[in-house]
Amino acid sequence: MKRLILSSLSFLALAAASHAADFRLSSPTLQAGKPMPALHEFNGFGCTGANAAPVLNWQGVPAGTRSLAVTVFDPDAPTGSGWWHWLVVNLPAGSRTLDAVALPEGALQTRTDYGAPGFGGACPPAGDAPHRYQFTVWALDTDKLPVDANASGALIGYLLRQHALGKAELTATYQRPANR
Repeated sequence: MKRLILSSLSFLALAAASHAADFRLSSPTLQAGKPMPALHEFNGFGCTGANAAPVLNWQGVPAGTRSLAVTVFDPDAPTGSGWWHWLVVNLPAGSRTLDAVALPEGALQTRTDYGAPGFGGACPPAGDAPHRYQFTVWALDTDKLPVDANASGALIGYLLRQHALGKAELTATYQRPANR
């Protein structure tokens, strides 16, 4: 009996892992582990980029997903708590792309660590080692997160982890030269 239970648990774990592997995130301008183009650099705080949000695409959304969210987080920011660059919640479950120019109806952007909703591009301190930028799409078990545009990244992060059915991540890097 013990062997049957362990075998069943192993099968369930493998099935969940293979389903999670189907949930993937991509972008026409970002490559995993590679530097982002300056197009996605912030324009301010000494940075001179275009502050253009990348288009994001995903597939393999887990069954039972009722809404989606997208976050961009820099865990290497010298703050002690990282830096939230973009938080978009309440995306319809059927969404398969995010383009900041045309957000789907019902989507809500919340406050980033730049102090306002919307995309805020990469802007690591000049001369720092490359920072990692974690672009994540979250599949959620709720139709809508109970937040407004002033919600902090910490609150959004808490709610996402509370309601996550799965997530897909693409991590790109960015480094600003020491002389800028």
